[in-house]
Amino acid sequence: MKSFDEITQLVSIELEKINWNKQPQGLYEPIGYVLSLGGKRIRPALTLMACNLFSDDLQPAMNTALALEIFHNFTLLHDDIMDRADVRRGKPTVHKKWDDNTAILSGDVMQIESYRFIAKTPVKYLKPVLDVFSQTAAEICEGQQYDVDFEKRLEVNAEDYLEMIRLKTAVLLGCALKTGAWIGGAGEEDAQLLYDFGINIGLAFQLKDDLLDVYGDEATFGKKIGGDILCNKKTYLLIHALELANGKEASELQKWLQISDENKAHEKIKTITSLYNQLGVKSICEDKMQYFYSKAIANLEKLSVLNNKKQELRNLAEKLMFRQD
Repeated sequence: MKSFDEITQLVSIELEKINWNKQPQGLYEPIGYVLSLGGKRIRPALTLMACNLFSDDLQPAMNTALALEIFHNFTLLHDDIMDRADVRRGKPTVHKKWDDNTAILSGDVMQIESYRFIAKTPVKYLKPVLDVFSQTAAEICEGQQYDVDFEKRLEVNAEDYLEMIRLKTAVLLGCALKTGAWIGGAGEEDAQLLYDFGINIGLAFQLKDDLLDVYGDEATFGKKIGGDILCNKKTYLLIHALELANGKEASELQKWLQISDENKAHEKIKTITSLYNQLGVKSICEDKMQYFYSKAIANLEKLSVLNNKKQELRNLAEKLMFRQD
C-alpha cells in the first residue's frame, strides 16, 4: 500500500503534465493558476487509495482521479464568485485576480475537461463510473443551491444543514472512493462501504471547516477567519446558536446578524464568536464531528481487506479530523 503522501505526489506529477498553455490565454491561464495553488488533493488521493486496497496497479484509476480534482477546482471557482471570496489557499481567487466572467468561463472549461478525463476510465468500468460521477456532479449543484437558499431562509434546522453539506461536500469524497474501488476490482459491497466512509468523513470534514472559519488560524487556514460570520452563513454553529440563544443573547445575536457595515466587521466577528462560546456551540459541533468520524471508521472496519491495508485511510481520516487548515 502506498502512503497518502506518496499518492498525492503521483497526482501532482500527473497534474503538472496537463498543458494549460493554450489559446485563448485568458481562458486557460486561470485554470493553470488555480491548479498550481496546490490544495490537499484529497479527492484524487482517495480514488487511488481505494484502488490500491484491491490492486497494486494505480494507473488505470489515474485519469478518474485527475477528473475529480479538476471538477472539484471548477466548483471552487464558481463558489468563490457566489461567496464573494477574495482568498483561496492563501492566494487571490480567480474572480479577484481576473474577473467574474473569467472565473465563470474558465470554470466551465474545467468541468468539460473533467469529463474528458473520466472518458479515459477503462472501458470495463466506464459506464458505472460515468453514472456515479454525473449523479455526484448534479448533487453538488443541488447542495450549492440549498446553500444559496439558506441565506434567504429565516429558519434552517441542523438536519437541513447536514443534508446540504452531504450534497455539497461529502458526495464527491464518496464518489472518489467508490470509483477507485471499482477500478481496483472491488466487489459492490466493499465499494458501497467505501462510499459510506467517504460520506461520513465528508460530513466531519465540513463541520471542521465550519469550526476553522471561526476558530482557525488565518495563517494556516488559507482564508480569512470569520468569513461565514460576516455573510451570516447558516453554518452548524450559527444554526445551534439561533436555537439556543434567548433573552439578551438572542437579542445581541439578531442585532449583529442585521449589521453588514464593513467598518464593523472585526467587531461583528468578535461579538458573535463570543456568543458562540457562551452558548457552547463549539462543543456541539465537535461532538457531531466525532459522531461522523466514528461512523466512518466503522465503515472502514467492515471492508473485506486486511487491516494493515486500511491503515492509510484511517490515518487520513484522523488527519482530516484534527487538521488546522
